[in-house]
Amino acid sequence: MEVEKTEKKITGEEDDESKIIYRGWKVMPFIIGNETFEKLGIVGSSSNLVIYLTTVFNMKSITAATVVNIYSGTSNFGTIVAAFLCDSYFGRYKTLSMAMIACFLGSVAMDLTAVITQLHPSKCAKEIGSLCKGPSIGQIMFLAGAMVLLVVGAGGIRPCNLPFGADQFDPKTKEGKRGIESFFNWYFFTFTFAQMVSLTLIVYVQSNVSWSIGLAIPAILMFLGCIIFFAGSKLYVKVKPSGSPIHSITRVIVVAIKKRRLNNLVGSMYNHIAKDFKNSKLIHTEQFRFLDKAAIQTPDDKLNIDGSPSDPWKLCSMQQVEEVKCVIRVLPVWLSAALFYVAYIQQTTYTIFQSLQSDRHLGSKSFQIPPATYTVFLMLGMSIFIPIYDRVLVPFLRKYTGRDSGITQLQRVGAGMFLCITSMMVSATVEQRRRTVALTRPTLGFAPRKGAISSMSGTWLIPQLVLMGVGDALAGVGQMEFYYKQFPENMRSFAGSLYYCGIGLASYLSSFLLSAVHEITEGSLGGNWLPEDLNKGRLEYFYYFVAGLMTINFAYFLLVSHWYRYKDVVAKDNDIDKVSV
Repeated sequence: MEVEKTEKKITGEEDDESKIIYRGWKVMPFIIGNETFEKLGIVGSSSNLVIYLTTVFNMKSITAATVVNIYSGTSNFGTIVAAFLCDSYFGRYKTLSMAMIACFLGSVAMDLTAVITQLHPSKCAKEIGSLCKGPSIGQIMFLAGAMVLLVVGAGGIRPCNLPFGADQFDPKTKEGKRGIESFFNWYFFTFTFAQMVSLTLIVYVQSNVSWSIGLAIPAILMFLGCIIFFAGSKLYVKVKPSGSPIHSITRVIVVAIKKRRLNNLVGSMYNHIAKDFKNSKLIHTEQFRFLDKAAIQTPDDKLNIDGSPSDPWKLCSMQQVEEVKCVIRVLPVWLSAALFYVAYIQQTTYTIFQSLQSDRHLGSKSFQIPPATYTVFLMLGMSIFIPIYDRVLVPFLRKYTGRDSGITQLQRVGAGMFLCITSMMVSATVEQRRRTVALTRPTLGFAPRKGAISSMSGTWLIPQLVLMGVGDALAGVGQMEFYYKQFPENMRSFAGSLYYCGIGLASYLSSFLLSAVHEITEGSLGGNWLPEDLNKGRLEYFYYFVAGLMTINFAYFLLVSHWYRYKDVVAKDNDIDKVSV
């Protein structure tokens, strides 16, 4: 594979190499400060989007949920493009700079859709069945432009922020390694903190005070984030782009196809490794042996003086082949693990619609919890469970398994998937109860353009959200750890983008399922499962359907986990990576 240069370069406008000065924690106020404001800005602009589209842009619930899923999916798929451009051309600093500016402009444009009356349709009457004017083409185009800018920004920031912060520490020293670990902790704490603040304070302002003010807050926070980030510009370590690993993957596959008619002769296998090679040296494996043909050295394959191939598109080393095998082995697991988020997405969209037709009063009857704020319980479930897992469950499991991590990464993901199924079953039961109460007992009025508000307390929605949060703490964090450890070292930014692409795939699939179920059930004898008024639908059937899909996916995950073989390296101090689920 193409390897990062051992000598990193400090940029500015100079092209000459110079000695790296790792400032570590001295530049963390700029990076973590920017991270905090940037996450508050991005999450604040999008966390309440489904409510914004239904109340301000007068979209139907099914349309709003589909738009949000497509927006989320595109943001996550954009990370693979950003990772490629970052590694190949721009480097992390320039990619982050452009992405943050795009995010700021997108948040400003989103706020303008609320501030300027010509950029959104007129407000609908609250009466059920009243005519409601939808957005015009021009209004849709401006809104789409704001979303595109946010997509570009989020897609560029997600795969680069974490590794850029880690670049500021010297990985060759103990202090640097400890700094990197601490930075990871601060990064995820900041991410969770930003989501919780956005889902409470910012969402409250948007839902109960003013959309104009509520969307202006993220724009202001993004502006502050940009100022903080650029203030430390001269102090950062800025690693030059060293080439995308996608090139290396493509090269191994192309060479293997060219040499597909050759026999695999162990004695003729080429395995030159450069002196400055930094990746872990991998042991030859028997899986995907057709790729081994890329390392067969023929008399026509010429070598340079240093032992490297004169034409890398005709000969690859066994190390390069094994690194590609690492990627291919991960893909079946990635597909199954990504589908976990199909269920997760339902808890961040249709649970909000459930809360709109539930009793959201808390304490004083004058105070109602904003619908989107219920999602904070998902984050709380995740935040509370992670330290319990690290401090209690891992030491307990370690006694029985003998593993430092308690269980393998794939076992952790599998446990999260099981809780995901449980969460969807609980969601279906709660929705069935909410609907029954709404149809058989006195209601609390009507939700605008929806239907009667059930007297069932919205607190009954909390268990399903907490279960999904715990499931994400297992499956989501487990995925990130799995990709980080199983990919070659120079492909870890690519691995991070693969994680987000999985969420993007789940978002698109969720949009497809919503549209398909809506169209199929709309004219059926049993009635539409997903109407505007949930009391007239059967949302619980949709939840049971998703739980069924997750059960099938869980069975597939168990099969591919049993087939999977962990990365096996020459060094003997990484035995845990050799054990399968």
